[in-house]
Amino acid sequence: MLNETDFHLPYNPALISRAKELRKSMTPAERKLWHQYLRTFKFKVYRQRPIDYFIVDFYCPSLKLVIEVDGEGHYTDEGKGYDQERTQRLEGYGIKVIRFTNRQVLDDLESICEEIERMIPPRPP
Repeated sequence: MLNETDFHLPYNPALISRAKELRKSMTPAERKLWHQYLRTFKFKVYRQRPIDYFIVDFYCPSLKLVIEVDGEGHYTDEGKGYDQERTQRLEGYGIKVIRFTNRQVLDDLESICEEIERMIPPRPP
């Protein structure tokens, strides 16, 4: 059963406890992106946010933007298929999904930040 959030996106309440666990145990790449950039981003960003039947790594409701930081499990055939289906569902809600690898975040945070900045429209909400 899905509930609606303040942002009019459905979510599965059963995911709330798992999302809280994930916030406490972020990967090194997620932690770096959060603490060195997204925590003080121009727009509010939520960590490990339930949307639909998924938990996204980061969600910025003002920009309708999901930011995913992918580990190795995302590069198997099964992982790629799951991510593709998930991205299509999220895009169905008008959300833009961008993905980075753990390695990209750990090795080149500046480029990641620049790419996220490019997601801000000329006339921000």
